[in-house]
Amino acid sequence: MSSLQFDISQRPDFGLLTVHLEQGQKIYSEPAAMASMDPTIGMKAGFKGGLGKTLGKAFGGESLIINTFTANDGPGEVVFAPGAPGDVTHYELDRSSLYLQRGAFMCHSECIELTGKWQGAKGFFSGKGLVLLKAEGSGDLFFNSYGAILEVDVTDEYIVDTSYVVAFEETLDYSVSVLPGLKVGGKLKSFLFGGEGLVVRYRGQGRVWIQTRAVNPFLSWVHPFRPAKCRDSANAT
Repeated sequence: MSSLQFDISQRPDFGLLTVHLEQGQKIYSEPAAMASMDPTIGMKAGFKGGLGKTLGKAFGGESLIINTFTANDGPGEVVFAPGAPGDVTHYELDRSSLYLQRGAFMCHSECIELTGKWQGAKGFFSGKGLVLLKAEGSGDLFFNSYGAILEVDVTDEYIVDTSYVVAFEETLDYSVSVLPGLKVGGKLKSFLFGGEGLVVRYRGQGRVWIQTRAVNPFLSWVHPFRPAKCRDSANAT
């Protein structure tokens, strides 16, 4: 299959992906990712890849349902917008694999399969679960982040806070550990409640994509500003 024609605009704060489909071409996306499309494009929702791969996607934090967009009545464009405010990145798979963090998948072309990859204790990424999403095959893959995306070339060893990992190539070995100097009580809390203080140590050669923002630190920052619940006047007296 030929590569898709696409354009990524509004980067890095509000990334928007526009894909141009030729007659008969298809693209698959997460539900609710489509922002607009030409009338020549048809959409169908359903399962893809069989029950095992579908359940694997669900364990990896993605929806059981995937939307298929096909240029049935001539060429046309589909515009996709991720749920989180942030960036969108393209990655071309060539009989290779890429691991995605929970919620990072946006859409892909034909000849790519998504499955959940059991990671054991290594899967404690920011308290999100034990399963990463694995994309493999040949074609175009698009994923998104919260904040901008930075691409880092790892040639030996690199350390990333788990909350900021978006994706990484399968050529990298990795392990999850606690930041040096964290107390024993803090280590236990990190593993059980949200991953604060956990880092990923990558080794080998390959690329890793990290985001410039993370959800948990933002929630901690905004929490003091939340509206206070008004007390009932009767209880106040």
